[in-house]
Amino acid sequence: MEDYIYLFLISMVPLVELRGAMIYAAVAEMPFLPSLICCVLGNILPVPFLIKFAKTVLVYFAKIPKIGFIFQKIIDRGNKKAEKVRNAELLGLFAFVALPIPGTGAWTASLIATLMQLRVVKSSFAILLGVITCGIIMGILSFGIVDIVT
Repeated sequence: MEDYIYLFLISMVPLVELRGAMIYAAVAEMPFLPSLICCVLGNILPVPFLIKFAKTVLVYFAKIPKIGFIFQKIIDRGNKKAEKVRNAELLGLFAFVALPIPGTGAWTASLIATLMQLRVVKSSFAILLGVITCGIIMGILSFGIVDIVT
């Protein structure tokens, strides 16, 4: 049970997210399906809150002298990535999260959704589907197809 708590918490950490948590699960020799479910739940839990409040928080902190530039950098990065998925919106969010490459996780997708002013429920669902897809891909890469099937 303790391993699943760690797994859940690891999957909530920005930048590491589900991608790193699935690798941890494979190294810890945890079963694939319960690990996937735990990682998906941990990774998706903060998403609706991030979509709802991220822009307000980032804009507020971006105005603080001496540290505001860090938050402005995050806003600028999110705007740049949002341009890549703007035309496809929800499908773009899904694809953005589904591909297991650095910088394309649920946290960044949530920032994109908030900057694009997308609805919380619809964008959360698109991100959830992307997280599940990414989890399956990471499972295959981390556990190997033979371990998943057996």
